[in-house]
Amino acid sequence: MIDEELAMKVEEAVRLVAAEEVMPRWRRLAADEVAVKTAPHDLVTVADRRAEERLTEILPRLLPGSVVVGEEAVAADPATYGRLAGDAPVWIVDPVDGTRQFVEGDPGFCTLVGLAHRGVLEGAWTHAPALGLTARARRGAGAFLDGERLVAGVPEPGRPLTVAHAHPHYTSAEQKRVLARLRVDGVAPRECGSAGLEYLRVARGELDAVAFDWESAWDHAAGLLLVLEAGGVHETVVGVPFALAGGNALPFTAARDEPTARRILSLLSGA
Repeated sequence: MIDEELAMKVEEAVRLVAAEEVMPRWRRLAADEVAVKTAPHDLVTVADRRAEERLTEILPRLLPGSVVVGEEAVAADPATYGRLAGDAPVWIVDPVDGTRQFVEGDPGFCTLVGLAHRGVLEGAWTHAPALGLTARARRGAGAFLDGERLVAGVPEPGRPLTVAHAHPHYTSAEQKRVLARLRVDGVAPRECGSAGLEYLRVARGELDAVAFDWESAWDHAAGLLLVLEAGGVHETVVGVPFALAGGNALPFTAARDEPTARRILSLLSGA
């Protein structure tokens, strides 16, 4: 479904939109350009909305017959999420992943685009404009960061496993209780920042695993394919791969290798 020519065109579109709609507003947001959605830490900015609108215009033209599932469109109309279970290829868009960081003027945010067809991830693009990083992956063709192939590798023997987990701002008391099981000898957990950048760290071999407990496909699609194509794995707490359309047993992990995934899932399940 995705050849190198299409992959490059998507990358160019993501770079263009970030350059024109996101970066000009970074550290320049007016008070009326930031709004709260469902909770105090669930923010949306004019950059999120404009970037998603632009990508929603561009991406289906690159692949006729495709549709878009974007974070802000789903916030406006939750039924849009059902496109993930349909037969059309789906562009999965997070216009600014790490909106909290973006609002605070921190460079740790990115634009995420994934392409899936009938639940199978076909392509992924992660662009962090303030950090100067761009990663992409195609199913069966590997993952690359600025042209260099990504290899997740395996954790160094004898060192604690580094794990980024869901931030407490976005977790319930029960979710916090489950994630607290990671605080054991041999594991070094920390709160995550932008999910897309944490997945990239796993694919680069800088982080051993992530542990997340929410299903929003725009946060996960691009990163999951990056990790897979870099040689890593992803599994839910019941030992099956994460499903984009939802209905997963949570939490789940994406890890550099299978033994690491099994260790994290064993802890999360209380086994």
